Amino acid sequence: MVSRRGFLRSGGLALMGVGLMGGIPGFLAEAVAGEQLINPYGKRKVLVCIFQRGAMDGLMAVTPFTDEYLKAARPNLFMSAAKTGTGASLIDLDGHYGLHPSMQAFEPMFREKRLGIVHGIGSPNNTRSHFDAQDYMESGTPFNKGTASGWLNRAVGLLGHDAITPFTAVSLTSAMPRSFYGDNPTVSISNLQDFAIQMRGNPGAANMAAKSFEDLYDKTSTGLLHDTGKESFDAVKMLQKADVKNYKPANNVVYPTSALGNSLKQIAQLIKMEVGMEVAFTESNGWDTHYSQGTDNGIFARNVGDLSSSMMAFWNDLSAYQDDVTVMTMTEFGRTVHQNGTGGTDHGRASCNFILGNNVNGGLVHGKMQPLANENLEDGRDLAVTTDFRSVFSEVADRQLKVTNNRVLFPDWKGEKIGVMRA
Repeated sequence: MVSRRGFLRSGGLALMGVGLMGGIPGFLAEAVAGEQLINPYGKRKVLVCIFQRGAMDGLMAVTPFTDEYLKAARPNLFMSAAKTGTGASLIDLDGHYGLHPSMQAFEPMFREKRLGIVHGIGSPNNTRSHFDAQDYMESGTPFNKGTASGWLNRAVGLLGHDAITPFTAVSLTSAMPRSFYGDNPTVSISNLQDFAIQMRGNPGAANMAAKSFEDLYDKTSTGLLHDTGKESFDAVKMLQKADVKNYKPANNVVYPTSALGNSLKQIAQLIKMEVGMEVAFTESNGWDTHYSQGTDNGIFARNVGDLSSSMMAFWNDLSAYQDDVTVMTMTEFGRTVHQNGTGGTDHGRASCNFILGNNVNGGLVHGKMQPLANENLEDGRDLAVTTDFRSVFSEVADRQLKVTNNRVLFPDWKGEKIGVMRA
C-alpha cells in the first residue's frame, strides 16, 4: 500500500491548469463545497528561492565601478557611478560597488540593511553548460550528477517537525524543479487560479459521488486514494475557499505583470493564507545575454528591473509577515569579464546573488573579488568563484528554517559560512 507521504513525493499532488471552478472534477467540488475551512497551521518561517535561469551577469548587476580593468574589458557595456547627465548611472553602494540603475527598487532595502549581496558566488564545478550547472546547483552536489534529490527537498526533511502540510514546499512553476526532487512531499502549482488534482493510479475517482469529505474518503475502495486523499482534499479545500482570483495586495502594492511578478504574488497569497508553507520556489528566465545586452536600456535592464520590482512588490505586500520571510536569488553561473563581438557576454563562472529579509546581514556586499586583471581571472577570462554557493545556501537555510545538518543538506561539503545572515 502506498503511504500518503509516498504518494505526495511521487508527484501525485500536482496542481495545474484546468479552470479553478469549472475544471475541478465534479465529485471533488461537491465534496469540498460544504466543508468548513479550518486552518490549523498558523504562521511559519518561510524561505523563498528565485532561480534566475540563463546565468545573470553579476558584474553588470552589481558593478565594481572603480576597477579599471573591467572598464577596459567592456568598452560598450561598462557603466559608471558618476552623474554625467548622459544616461542613467550606477547607484553607488559603498564607493566601490554600484547597483544597476534599473534595480533602484533595491536601494532602500540595502540602505536599511535588509538586503545583502554576495559577489563572486558560484559552483566549484567549472562547467559552462546551463543544464549541468543548474542541475548541480539544484541538487546541491556540484560533482555528482547521480544525486536523486534536490537540496530544498532535503531541507524539508530536516525541518525538525512532523507538521508537514500539502503546502509545506510549493513551487510556482509549470513543472517540478530539480531542487524539489526527492523523498519529501513537495507540490508544483502552475497557477492558483487554474488548477485541478491529478491522482495517479485512480482513474475512476472522477465518477464517484459523495456528500462530504468523509463520505468520499471512507467510500474510496482503492488503497492509494484512501491513504492520500485527505491531504489532497485539504489542499483543494484551502484554495477553493480562498478568493484567489480577486486577491488584493496590501499597501496598494501593484505587482509587475511578468511571470515572476505573478508567481511572487501567488506565493504572498499562500503565506497570508497560513497554509503551512515553509519553502517556496519560483524562477526568472531570459538571463542568457549573448547578444545586445545593453546598459541602462535593453534586455538586461528589463530583467533586473523586473527582478527587483517583483521582489519589492512581494516584500511590501507581506507587511506583518516580513519578520517570517527571507528571499534568496540564485543563478547557475555568471558571464565573461570581457564583452563579446555581438554586444553581449558569454558563459562565465562567478556571479552575485541577493538575500532579502529582516534577519539578513544587509547593507554589505559580501564575498571577495580581486582586481579584474587577466592574471586574476579564472581561465584567463572569468570572475573567479571565491564563495561556494553552498556556503550561502546553508547559512540562509540554517538561520531561516533552523536546518543545521549540513552533512545531509549538502553532502561532501565542509566549507564555512560567510556571515550573510545575522547571528
